[in-house]
Amino acid sequence: MAREMPAIAADRHDALLDALATAVAVVGPDGTIEYLNAAAQTLIAVGINQARGRRLVDLLRDAEPLEAMVLRARDGGEPIAHRQLRIVPLARTDSQFVVDCTASMFDAERVVLEISDTTRQQRISRDTALLAQLGGNRLMVRQLAHEIKNPLGGLRGAAQLLERELPAEPLKEYTRLIIREADRLRALVDNLLGPGGAPHKTDVNPHEMLQHVYHLLRSEAPAGVQIVRDYDPSLPAVHVDRDQIIQAMLNLGRNAVQALEGQGRLTLRTRAIVNATIGVRRHRVVAKIQFEDDGPGVPPELADTIFYPLVTSRADGTGLGLAVAQDLVTRHGGLIEFDSRRGHTVFTLLLPFDGVSNG
Repeated sequence: MAREMPAIAADRHDALLDALATAVAVVGPDGTIEYLNAAAQTLIAVGINQARGRRLVDLLRDAEPLEAMVLRARDGGEPIAHRQLRIVPLARTDSQFVVDCTASMFDAERVVLEISDTTRQQRISRDTALLAQLGGNRLMVRQLAHEIKNPLGGLRGAAQLLERELPAEPLKEYTRLIIREADRLRALVDNLLGPGGAPHKTDVNPHEMLQHVYHLLRSEAPAGVQIVRDYDPSLPAVHVDRDQIIQAMLNLGRNAVQALEGQGRLTLRTRAIVNATIGVRRHRVVAKIQFEDDGPGVPPELADTIFYPLVTSRADGTGLGLAVAQDLVTRHGGLIEFDSRRGHTVFTLLLPFDGVSNG
């Protein structure tokens, strides 16, 4: 005869739910929160006492999809699932999470929301795709650049020889135009190829490099652009090629200033993050250097190709700044990520303190 399992005491239910990694929220018949387990309190960044009796839209930005799931589950009586929702806790607006959610009936009136934080998995997938993309870009660009440089040299030389033979000064202006354009295209190709050779690394204070970039940006930015600093003074030195990382930072900063179109705010921010993943490699501590602006944001159609060379939304842009910055940072085992919507665009430069390099 099978032995009956002992019933779990009611006072242990909360302890069991608090042990789950999945966030659990119970929404009452009036649409307000009745319960949050520990994972949900951490995700939403409020305690149960502050959350009870409030609606999801009072605690999360853009929570309308979650509330719609609750209504559909209550009306239909069937579980409703939604993948890859983006949520931002109003109590911690500098954090954004990508979550998978399921809404199902808890009893006749209440709906239980199960929210799984997939942010890390999404980041790993995105970082891996960026690194794979970058490897293909490097090979393609270098082959293309070398194919362009040889005929450019011949074109410039022929124009110089022709200029010597032309009798009239006005005619020579045409050959000089050819030479100037050939030089401009060669400079463009050299930028495509980027700085050659392995990084020459030394221990450098991240804020010393960022201060250098800050002063350059201030001297170049229009009067209507405000540049502010938000530094974590506890950041230790990073083992990097100073010139290469300054160039990467400068490209990100100039890109942000140009996106503001003469009016807005750019914030330079530093933080240290622990147990961070870059690609598939996990690091104990990583320097996070952010360039945040309140401009119009990255056009959605460019989101997947923003780090491709020659991709730009500006009529006068070359589309090389972000591609070169990404290349320089990945040489140091780091990565540049971005998140963008109208009024809030952040490019994040991640650099491991352990100096791991991808070559």
